[in-house]
Amino acid sequence: MFSNNRKPAAAGPAETTILAAGVYVRGDVHFSGNLHLEGAVEGVISAEDGAQSLFTLSDKGSLKGELKVPNAVINGEVEGDIHCSHKLELAAQARVQGDVHYAVLEMAAGARVNGRLVQQAEAPRQLAGPAASARDAELEPSTAGA
Repeated sequence: MFSNNRKPAAAGPAETTILAAGVYVRGDVHFSGNLHLEGAVEGVISAEDGAQSLFTLSDKGSLKGELKVPNAVINGEVEGDIHCSHKLELAAQARVQGDVHYAVLEMAAGARVNGRLVQQAEAPRQLAGPAASARDAELEPSTAGA
């Protein structure tokens, strides 16, 4: 009827921290997982983990400072530079006063940016061409006649 052979629970989505409307933070905010901001922050917001973190700024929220995250959805007001290493979405109510550094950008009609849009180039990838594979074949010791 009951078994002790339970499989571990599948890893769910990352935990989400919410800073609700009416909350005001003065100082730097470091987070892992997801952060949803409906209040106001004056300082730097940065993600501490890899490309999985997501920062969401609601239409009521505001940030006065720098943003350093892999993924973000902005629908409120940002006064400062945005550094988004993976994907940035600027929703219709987004108002950005500062430079925006991004890898992938999605911008809705109505979003405003008063600053530079700077795409971060991916590191060039080295692909093995036909000449490289022929050269490698010549360098490998022959097993014929052994």
